[in-house]
Amino acid sequence: MALILDTGPLYASLDRRDRDHARCRRLIEESDEALIIPSPVLPELDYLVSERLGPAPMIALLGDVQRAAYVVQDLQHDDYSRVRELIDRYADQDLGFVDAAVLAVVERLGESKLATLDHRHFAMLRPRHVAALDLLPA
Repeated sequence: MALILDTGPLYASLDRRDRDHARCRRLIEESDEALIIPSPVLPELDYLVSERLGPAPMIALLGDVQRAAYVVQDLQHDDYSRVRELIDRYADQDLGFVDAAVLAVVERLGESKLATLDHRHFAMLRPRHVAALDLLPA
């Protein structure tokens, strides 16, 4: 089992001023599962962190990746078909590449939960493998 991380909880865990900082940090630090970051999350996170916090938090996160505290999950060839399908299916909901890619990774890994603050998108998405995702932190 693994805890897959969307951009929101990662960002909140890095920004002490974020209103979700404490609960996201606690979720990540107290997890006894592998912490998985879908690779498309990293550029989105880098943009937010660089704009708001400067380079130090991203440097620290990459150090954690190097130390295997996080596992970066690259998209596989078949994931791109699913991403395309999701973006098309939810075009009226403004679903973007990163969120679609996160769901594709969740589905491929067979996870029923996702660490995200984006309930607007992920609560309405219908994964292939479960009726709905358990969105964390609760």
